[in-house]
Amino acid sequence: MAKQMTEMLKGTLEGIVLAILGSQPAYGYEITARLREQGFSDIVEGTVYALLVRIEQRGFVDVTKVPSEKGPPRKVYSLNARGSEYLAEFWSAWSFLSERIEQLHRERTEGEN
Repeated sequence: MAKQMTEMLKGTLEGIVLAILGSQPAYGYEITARLREQGFSDIVEGTVYALLVRIEQRGFVDVTKVPSEKGPPRKVYSLNARGSEYLAEFWSAWSFLSERIEQLHRERTEGEN
């Protein structure tokens, strides 16, 4: 199951991170910690940082550098208007897919009875 979970996360992690940033701005480590709090314990910081670079390049977030007590300034990411639009599309696609998958699951389990 771990391989399936990894593959599914690849397609949805961007939307999940944007949803986290939609609730409040955060820096990379905070995002990773929040993902782990939500049960995504296998996600490593490197994966999150690579994703943050991509969403920054795509123009979905605004970045502010804030001083850090422990070294260089931190990049704090906040969802911008373009990112909010993309997140709305993500939730729409997610709803469509999850409804269809749940329907298939119900049909299968009803057919077994």
